[in-house]
Amino acid sequence: MNGPVPTRFDRMSELIKRILGAVSVRTKILGIVLALTLALGLGVTWQVRTTTNGVLLDELDLRGMEVADDLAARSVEPMLLDDRFSVHQLLTQTVANHPDIAYAFVTDSAGLVVAHTFGSDGFPIQLLGVERAGDPVVVYDSGLGRIHDFASPVFASRIGTVRVGLSERRLRSLVDEITAQMLLTTMVVAVAGIAAAVFLTWILTRPILDLVATTRRVGAGDLSARARPWANDEVGVLAEAFNQMVEDLDDSRATIEAKEEARTRLLDQLITAQEEERKRIARQLHDGVGQSLNTLILGLSTLIKRDNTASTVAHATQLRDVTLETLDAVRRLGRELRPSVLDDLGLAEALAHYAAEVAGLYPQVRVDTHLDLDRRLPPAVEIAIYRMVQEGMTNAARHSGARTINVVVAQRDGVTQAIIEDDGRGFDVEAVRKSGASVGIHGMQERADLVGGKVRFESSAGGTTVFIEVPG
Repeated sequence: MNGPVPTRFDRMSELIKRILGAVSVRTKILGIVLALTLALGLGVTWQVRTTTNGVLLDELDLRGMEVADDLAARSVEPMLLDDRFSVHQLLTQTVANHPDIAYAFVTDSAGLVVAHTFGSDGFPIQLLGVERAGDPVVVYDSGLGRIHDFASPVFASRIGTVRVGLSERRLRSLVDEITAQMLLTTMVVAVAGIAAAVFLTWILTRPILDLVATTRRVGAGDLSARARPWANDEVGVLAEAFNQMVEDLDDSRATIEAKEEARTRLLDQLITAQEEERKRIARQLHDGVGQSLNTLILGLSTLIKRDNTASTVAHATQLRDVTLETLDAVRRLGRELRPSVLDDLGLAEALAHYAAEVAGLYPQVRVDTHLDLDRRLPPAVEIAIYRMVQEGMTNAARHSGARTINVVVAQRDGVTQAIIEDDGRGFDVEAVRKSGASVGIHGMQERADLVGGKVRFESSAGGTTVFIEVPG
């Protein structure tokens, strides 16, 4: 059954998680501090700029209306006297005293310009066509920037009208200057925030990095490593808990090592005692039972010579053959218990003899050996390798139904390697290992561990291969 189809939001969330997960804690803290500082600084800057701009524009409109009304009131008398020079002087002085005023002019009741402050450039006729729709303030764009045009009637418009234009240029410049100062302050605060974040991340991440380094040392097997608590905060508590865990782990490992050492020592003593017992039984079979059977064979041969009646000869011959077979079985059992050729001639000869015996006992199996041993090994190593190879060959011949068994034993670079390969039906190595059904596999593993070696099994329907590697 298919699960729910991930949505675009789910995919985006997963992408963000992967990106953030790939970034270190230090980078995350620095990014958060920088983002918050910039967001706060830019937000405050925008708010201050917007508020200041609104306040200054309102102030500009208020001042423009006051200036226009003042000019209208002061222009009544010159206009009644038709004193255009005085009207021009009044306009010129007003423009000079107010830096935001771009122009000022007065029209008569017929709409003709009486006086203006445009100088030699001439009066722009288009100003007379500005649509006001009864609004005393009109805002428009010109070459001088954004202009607020104010109109105030002179003597209730019966004499004329005063027009004053105030530019936003100085106010815009002032707002831009305030904005630049705010941005500079934001940058200074951001730099200070980054410096503080660097110091903060160093304080926060230093114990974490120290804990990571200690964890890696512990993972590498150094249980003497301890994390240094930097403070009594959460990270310090974590370091203390980690140290306690490592101490418990060290105690557990020491206990396990002691038990393993005792087990290895006991196993060594057990295998040594087993080999000694096998040697003793093999000697008794050879010296006791073997000699008795030889004596019995000689007696039967003598009986056949002395009493040559047909019935006696047949019965004695049958008994002698049985005795000979028993003697061969006893000798073979003695060699399996403790092959004397291993002590006398070494591992290569002992394995060659055993391979020949397997081929004799199982005629349907062909045994091929390749033994490349140029020196003797310590007795404990030789007997361990012999027993493991012996077990591997015996299992292949008895249980696998193999037609061919290949045995390779060689020495390379201070290591003795052995490979036993057959073409039998194979088995499930893990299942057999877990069930404990095969004592042979368990015994081979224990012998390999005892001499510091290792054994590995590979099995399939086409056969089984045993790899043995022992130092020496």
